[in-house]
Amino acid sequence: MISNQSVVRDVNQTNTLPRLKVLLAGPRGFCAGVDRAIRVVEEALRRYGAPVYVRHEIVHNRTVVEELEAKGAIFVEELDEVPADGQVVFSAHGVPKTVPAEAERRNLLYLDATCPLVSKVHREAERHYAEGGPESRHILMIGHAGHPEVVGTMGQLPIGAVTLVNDAGEARRVLPADPNRLAFITQTTLSVDDTAEIVAILRERFPLIEGPKREDICYATTNRQEAVKAIAPGCDLVIVIGSPNSSNSQRLREVAERSGAPRALLVPRLRDLDWSVLDGVNTLGITAGASAPEALVQEMVTALGRRYQLEIEERTVKLEDVIFKLPAPLG
Repeated sequence: MISNQSVVRDVNQTNTLPRLKVLLAGPRGFCAGVDRAIRVVEEALRRYGAPVYVRHEIVHNRTVVEELEAKGAIFVEELDEVPADGQVVFSAHGVPKTVPAEAERRNLLYLDATCPLVSKVHREAERHYAEGGPESRHILMIGHAGHPEVVGTMGQLPIGAVTLVNDAGEARRVLPADPNRLAFITQTTLSVDDTAEIVAILRERFPLIEGPKREDICYATTNRQEAVKAIAPGCDLVIVIGSPNSSNSQRLREVAERSGAPRALLVPRLRDLDWSVLDGVNTLGITAGASAPEALVQEMVTALGRRYQLEIEERTVKLEDVIFKLPAPLG
């Protein structure tokens, strides 16, 4: 059920400004996994003091990274950049098993901020692999090559145990050694519709393929895509606030265009907005990826209010109340 709330906001208290209707998608912005990962870094800084090292961006958003850097976090690509007495946090996207093994070998204090829903996919991959018996099931992972979550998930099993399927074309072409001993898992931040198409192809080609007991695409990804679908048909332009390397943000842009918006743009933050894109726009949709802070949305709305007489309508397709506990060492 969609909940609508409308308000006309005229920041300059003048009717000389052009009118602009803004549809805000809800839910948008931070999910429980992102919120938890950020809290892990902040709590580690509080307990251990700066610096705390973070392997890869804790989440894919430069604003979040810069705010944590200002508090004393140091972001590194690999563990060899962490000194012997350093504390290190693994990002929300998850890591291959070789990473904590290396941290233990070096006696590093590490905290795992992997989203619990990503960890669920890790366990599913292990379960499918183990349930195959002596010959093991081969795993097909639906996801995007090079994404940290994909790298981390594939790294839960021996090399060669997982084959990546990037899209429907690859689903039609993949040739596993034994089509009767297969299972599939998915990245958590994919397009719901694209993934359904790929799964349908795999099930048609390999009727005995095993899937997850519960869908791997996370609730936050699904909800944000549904929210965009609710606003896109009525918009001249949809702006998705999020970083270019954020998978869920990129999917929101794609979903907006497929759902009826003539244009959809990914804008990391206000300073990256080319105001000329609003020429001729009467209704603007705004959402934010799961790793983008709500402050970035409000910053953009405030800036819009200086240029337009705004009518703001928030359309909420679902309320979220998920909270994930911090990992045991910090709990």
